[in-house]
Amino acid sequence: MKPFTLGVKRAGYFDVTDYVKQYPLPAAEQDELDTLDVAYRALAAVLYNFVPSSGHVGGSVSSGHFVSHLIYKEMAYDFSNPLRLDADIISYAAGHKALGLYAMWALRDECARIAAPCLLPQDEKLRLRLEDLLGFRHNKVQGTPLFTKFHSKALGGHPEPSTPFVRLSTGASGVGIGSSVGLAFAACDTYGENCPRVHIVEGEGGMTAGRVSEALAMASTAQLKNVVFHLDWNEASIESNRVTSDGKNPGDYVQWIPAEMFYIHDINVIFVPNGMDFAQVHAAQELAKHLDNHQPTAIVYRTVKGWKYGLEGKASHGSGHKFCSPEFYASLAEFEQKFGVKFPAFEGDKTPENVEKHYWAFLDTFRQALQAHPTLCSKIAADLTSRQKALSAAGRQERPGVGDSAVLFTGQDSQNAPAAFKFAAGDSHTTRGVLGDVLAYLNKESHGAIFTASADLYGSTGAAAIAKDFPAGNFNAVTNPASRRLAAGGICEDGMAAVCSGISAFGKQVAVSSTYGAFLAFEHVAARLHAIGYQAAHEIGATPNTLVLFNGHASLPTGEDGPTHGDPQSLQLVQDNFPKGACITATPLEVDEIWPLVTKALSLRPAVFAPFVVRPSQKLADRKALGMDDASACLKGVYYLHRAKNPSAGAVFVQGAGVGKIVVDQILPRLQEEGLDLNFIYVSSRELFELLPEAEQEALVPQELRRRAMGLTDFTMPTMDTWLLSDYGRQHTLYPQKKGGYLGSASAANIYKEAGMDAAGILAALRAYVNGLA
Repeated sequence: MKPFTLGVKRAGYFDVTDYVKQYPLPAAEQDELDTLDVAYRALAAVLYNFVPSSGHVGGSVSSGHFVSHLIYKEMAYDFSNPLRLDADIISYAAGHKALGLYAMWALRDECARIAAPCLLPQDEKLRLRLEDLLGFRHNKVQGTPLFTKFHSKALGGHPEPSTPFVRLSTGASGVGIGSSVGLAFAACDTYGENCPRVHIVEGEGGMTAGRVSEALAMASTAQLKNVVFHLDWNEASIESNRVTSDGKNPGDYVQWIPAEMFYIHDINVIFVPNGMDFAQVHAAQELAKHLDNHQPTAIVYRTVKGWKYGLEGKASHGSGHKFCSPEFYASLAEFEQKFGVKFPAFEGDKTPENVEKHYWAFLDTFRQALQAHPTLCSKIAADLTSRQKALSAAGRQERPGVGDSAVLFTGQDSQNAPAAFKFAAGDSHTTRGVLGDVLAYLNKESHGAIFTASADLYGSTGAAAIAKDFPAGNFNAVTNPASRRLAAGGICEDGMAAVCSGISAFGKQVAVSSTYGAFLAFEHVAARLHAIGYQAAHEIGATPNTLVLFNGHASLPTGEDGPTHGDPQSLQLVQDNFPKGACITATPLEVDEIWPLVTKALSLRPAVFAPFVVRPSQKLADRKALGMDDASACLKGVYYLHRAKNPSAGAVFVQGAGVGKIVVDQILPRLQEEGLDLNFIYVSSRELFELLPEAEQEALVPQELRRRAMGLTDFTMPTMDTWLLSDYGRQHTLYPQKKGGYLGSASAANIYKEAGMDAAGILAALRAYVNGLA
C-alpha cells in the first residue's frame, strides 16, 4: 500500500520546541505570569464553588496560560476603551470557558485599579470588576443584597457582548468559530493589510461540529492572515477523555488530531507539546506573529483539563468539587501559600444571602492579597500600558474607500424608489432577482458595505447581483480584497451563516447569507446567537449591524425540486422566534414592494432581516385596474388587494408570492361573477405591522375583521395565527400541508393543485367560507 501524500499547501507546520531558544521568555515575565496564574486558577475554583457548583472550571484552567499571555504580552488593544475597532480581538468560541473569561477579566481590572486606576475605563459599563463576579450565572433580577449594593453585572453562563472586549455571543456548537472568523473578515476588509488580529479560543471538542470545518475552509480560502486559532487540546469532553485521536490511538469521537484538522484546511499549525509551560506558549505566540505566508494560523496547545485543581479530564468539565468541601479548600492552598492569605470557612445555612456573603468574603480576600503585592499589580499595569502603546504603534487606519454601512440604515427613502425599481404593469420579473438588485444598489450606494455569501447558489438565488458592481470572483485578502462576494466553503449554510453573523457583529459591514428558504434551519442557530449578542452589545454602547438571511427560493413555487426544497416551514422558523423588533421578515408579493420593504426594514436596524422571495418570473399586476393598494402600502405590513363593499363582509389574509399571485391573477378578476364580496388582505411583513401603534393596527385591520377572517398561505398554519382569531377562520384556511403529508415534485401549478390551493381549490374554499359566514 502506497502512503497517502497531501496536496500542495500554502501553510506550514511548526513544533514550538524548535523555537523556544529563538523566542526566549524573560525570567521576570515568567515569574509574573506564573504568579498570576496561581491567582487565576484559585479564582476560577471560587467562581465554580459559589455560583454554586456551576460553570466549567476544567477548560477555564487549561486555557489560562495561553489566554493570559495573549492579553498581557501579545495583543494590541486599549484597556481603557474596549470599543475601539482597530484593536486586536480575543473571541471565546469556546463559550463554556466563560467562567475563565470572567476570572481573567476581573483580575486584570483589579490589578489596574490597584496600580494604575487611570487605565480604567471611565464608564463602569466597560469594566468587569471583582464585584461583578457576584453576578456569574445570575440574571438582572438576582436581588441579593451585595449584588444590588455593588450594581453587579449579570454575567451569562456563556459570554455575551454586554461584557467588555466580548464581541459575540458564543457557546452553541461550532457557531463561535464561524462568527469569530466573520469578525476577522470584517476587520480585514476595514483595515486592509494592517488589520487587527482575531484570536479565537476553542477546545478540540468544539472543533468536532461540522460547521467548524466549513468556517475553516472560508478563512483559509480567503487567506485571512489575521485569524489565529488557539486550541486548548486537553482531550476531555463531558463523556470522553480522548475526544480525538492522539496520533497513536483512535479517538472516541473523531479520528484526526487537531493539527491535522487545521493543516488539511491549509492553516499554519504551531504545535505546543506543553501548553502549561509559559516558555512554550510565549515562543508559539511570538512565532505566529512572524509567519508571512498570509494564511490563518492555529496554535495547538497540549494541555491538562483541570490542571492542579484536584479533578482532571472529563471530571472537571461542567463539574467540580462539592460546595465548600475539603477538596475545594485544598484547591486554594497554593494561592494561600503564595500570597500569604487564608480564605474564611463557610458557616451557617446555604441560603442565597449567606452564600453571597461568603462569596464576597472570598473575593475580598483576593483583593487584599493583590493589594499586598503591589509589584505584581504594577507589572500587570505596565503590561496594559504596553498593549495600549502597541496599538498606537500599529497605526491602523481604515483603508481608503471602505464601505459606509450607515447609508444602509439611514440614507434611503422607502416611499420613493429609484427609477431602476419602478416597474410597469405587465412586465415580468423575479422577486429573487429584484431583491438581489435592490441590495446591489444599496451596496454601491454604501461603497461596498455589504458582503454576500451563498451556498453555491449565487446565480440561482439572485444573490450574485449584490456584488456585481465590485471586482468579480470571491474575496481574497491577497488577490481580490475589493470583492464583495465570499466563498462559503461550498454547500455550507451552517458555517456560512455563522461567518456572516460575525461580519455583521463587527459593526462596519452588513452580511447577506443566501440559500433556499427550505434550508433556513441551518442558519437559524447563528441568527439567534447574533440577535442575543446584538441585544447585549447595545448595553455597553456597541453597535453591531443587521444580518440578512436572503431566502431565495421560498415554499411551493420551488415545486420541481420537491418537498426537500419547496418547504413551507421556513417562515415559521423565524416568525415569533425572536423578541419583538429583533427579527423582521418580509414576504413581498410583487417586485415593486421590495425596495420599500428592504429599506424600511433596514432603517429599523433589526438584528436579523429575513426576506422570502420566489423563483418563478411573474408579471407585475395592474394595481389600479384591480383596485389594489399602492405598493408603498406594504410598508405597514399589510395592505388590501381588494376591499369588500359590505362592511360586515368576510376577510381573507394572504401570505406568500405564490398563492398571492394566484389570488391576484385568477381570483380577483372572478369575484363579481362568483358573487364573492370579500376583503383580501396581503401580509407583506407581520413584524412591520406589529411595530405600528395599536390604534393604527386596529384602523387597518380591525379585531372584528380578524375574528371572522380565513387565510391563504404559502407557509405553515401557525404563521397565520395572529390574523385569524376564530376557529371558524382557521378551519377554512388553506395551507400547503392541510391535507396531511408532504407534497410531490412537479411544476408550481401542479403543486398548488395537489395542495388544493390552485384557483379551483381556492374558489371552493371561499364559497364554503362565505356560506358558513351567512
